Amino acid sequence: MEDVESPLSDGALLRAIAPSMFLPALVYEIGQGAIMPVIALTALADGAAPSTAAFVLSLLGIGQILGDIPASAVAARIGERRAMMVAASVAVPALLVCFTVHSVIMLGVALVVLGTSNATFYLARQSSISEKVPVRLRARALSTLAGSHRIGLFIGPFAGALAISLGGIRSAYLVAVLSAAAAVLLLFVVPEVRLGDAPPPRAHSTVAPRTMLLQHRRLFFTLGLAVLAVGATRAARQTVLPLWAEHIGLSAERTSVVFGIAYAIEMVMFYPSGKVMDHFGRLSVALPAMLILGGSMLVLPLTHGEIPLALVAVVMGFGNGIGSGIMMTLGADAAPDLNRITFLSIWRLFSDAGNAAGPVLVSIVAGLTTLALGIVSAGAVGLLAAGALALWAPRYSPYATRAAMAELRRKS
Repeated sequence: MEDVESPLSDGALLRAIAPSMFLPALVYEIGQGAIMPVIALTALADGAAPSTAAFVLSLLGIGQILGDIPASAVAARIGERRAMMVAASVAVPALLVCFTVHSVIMLGVALVVLGTSNATFYLARQSSISEKVPVRLRARALSTLAGSHRIGLFIGPFAGALAISLGGIRSAYLVAVLSAAAAVLLLFVVPEVRLGDAPPPRAHSTVAPRTMLLQHRRLFFTLGLAVLAVGATRAARQTVLPLWAEHIGLSAERTSVVFGIAYAIEMVMFYPSGKVMDHFGRLSVALPAMLILGGSMLVLPLTHGEIPLALVAVVMGFGNGIGSGIMMTLGADAAPDLNRITFLSIWRLFSDAGNAAGPVLVSIVAGLTTLALGIVSAGAVGLLAAGALALWAPRYSPYATRAAMAELRRKS
């Protein structure tokens, strides 16, 4: 492990930890981005009906939800860095099954395994950064981690498209295999960096997840529900944009262009959002992010052409982009010093449950009424999330407000 003392600027400190903390995450996410567009298509090619293919796609998220709690036990036992290596190593054979086996059932099983691996990888990297980075840099570090996630997911589909052009649709899984293996190699060869003024590592206690949930039940059933609502709104945006674009008659190519523009806006906002949070408190970003994202969803059904749709999509991308890393940061703020990783596993369970619930909400409301009302319902959840964060974040995050961050800087 290399030690980095803190006469360096904050930006230099973040650059010092980038190879060991951010680069493996980015590389791993390239593989996830490569396979996301082809999972349902693979199931269809294996003989699944469209409804079954959609369910197969959902198994990746289901596996992640199932893996959130066990992931904490793995990371607590062997350490975050080794847990990331194990998770990426387990992902490799699961991806090879997706590449080689022409069975919908085996594809589904492999995706569940991959989802649980992802849960361990994501939890371990969040816990590692939360524990090792000084509080004054926490939001910037976690928003940069979220930015690494977004950049990897942006690059992945292009790498997958290149592989598909050379070797067919299943070749995208080989991109993911190489990405996971490369992440393991990076974690093995790049030395871990510890910042000189970071708090000393805490020993993990043996508190069970159920006990942790009971001890912090007020937090989880207040701020945790806000986190669930944030996850639902964010996940719904990926559903409502293509659905409304198709509804107003946009081609798949033009819809992809709109998506790409919105995603580009998201990617460039991660570091500014972290810097604002570290200077002015978490709510300075969390509230505008959810108000903009929720409000833009309410406006989306009013668009009836490509240009208005693109403008709303850009606003949605901006809202989601400035919220980069906010849920991870609030989780790190609220987590106890002892057994932080068990707390964060429950925190991620609420977030992942929201990610799963968002598209389902849109589907149910749209099925019972109209697509426009389904989209509006998702936007309303975003506004409710903003209100819940305003009410409960200051109770559980000591760094939620501008005054709190000013006091932290005064003391340091």
